This record gives sequence, C-alpha cells and structure tokens, in this order.
Amino acid sequence: MQIDLSHRIETGMTIYPGDPSVSIDPHATHVPDDCHVDSVELGSHTGTHVDAPLHIVPDGRALDTYSLDEFTFEAVRVDCTTLGDRAPISKEYVPDCAADLVVFWTGWSSHWDTERYLDHPYLTPDAAAVCAERGYAVGVDRLNPDPTPTENAAESEPDGFRAHRILLGADELIIENLRNLGAVDERFELRAYPLALGGDGAPVRAVGVVE
Repeated sequence: MQIDLSHRIETGMTIYPGDPSVSIDPHATHVPDDCHVDSVELGSHTGTHVDAPLHIVPDGRALDTYSLDEFTFEAVRVDCTTLGDRAPISKEYVPDCAADLVVFWTGWSSHWDTERYLDHPYLTPDAAAVCAERGYAVGVDRLNPDPTPTENAAESEPDGFRAHRILLGADELIIENLRNLGAVDERFELRAYPLALGGDGAPVRAVGVVE
C-alpha cells in the first residue's frame, strides 16, 4: 500500500520565515485560450521537500549529484509524539538499527498552516551527530530539524542551523514537512523523488510504502 506523506502545494501555504511565498495563478484558461495552464512561483524549499548539502554547505553536493535510487530509503519511524512546543529531541531518541533514514514523528503536521507549526520540537546537535555517525538521513514532520526562530524561542535553544550543518556536512539528506506519519508502520519504505532541480533542494512527492 502507498501512503501520501506530502503537503499539497497551494497559494499562501506555510513557508519558512523569509522564504519565497507560494503563488499559483491561472496563466491560460479554457475560455478564451482553449486550455488551462497555471503560473507557479515558489522557493526550492517549499512544502514537503528535500535538502541537499549545498543548502547549507558552500561546496556541498547538489541534488543532481544523487542517483534516483538514493531517494528511496529503508526508513524507521521514531515516536516523539509526547513532546510539546519547542521541545528538544535528544540523542536518546536516535535508534541503532539497520536503516537508511530516521523519521522523527512528532505529530506536528496537525498544526500545518497555523502559527504553532513554527514552534515545533527540534533535533539537538548531539542527536544530529549520532544520526550522521550512523549514516542516517533524517526526515521530520515539521518545518525544520533545527529550532525555527519565533518570539517563543528560549535562550537555551541552539542557534542557527546546527543540525542542518551536521547532517548535510556528512552528505546525509534531510526531508522536511512530512505528514500523515501515523499511517505508516514503524519500519517502511520512503520514496521521496525531488523535482528535477539541480541545486540546494526541491519539493518532493513523498510516499510511504507499507505491506
């Protein structure tokens, strides 16, 4: 069975603060143009998307250096759904098992398109380092593996993109803004093929495959 884990791309959708806004407008219509064509404006990190190392690392790998089979993962889902707003996900949550990718499931996708979505749990630098050491790519059901800056940020939170730098610096991909993770098994296949953009990241149609 295949389960859609992607958010729909639409005008005005949630974006990382400061990223390009999303706009989808008719360019041509059946009357008078005899066809329908949309004009789409968005950033490379819109919606459910994959981060390539080039996103953070100046000389990092671009998306077009990865083969297609590197966007299919044997994934393990880690239950973090008891965590609250801006809670740290510590290294104790990182499994030690055979997997390509760890998905940290917080249930935060239920807050999509609300202000609270930005106040999500985050991956500590130590947890990111353990993922990198064990060769795991990382998937999250929220805007960011790092804390997203808002007025609710605490002084104790790590600043900047520390989890990003650790993971992408180790050539481990990051998949952000997943949804519907409660519908997949603890272990599942994740397929997340990006648009054919060659740079720092791209939207994906993320699909979970379960028996």
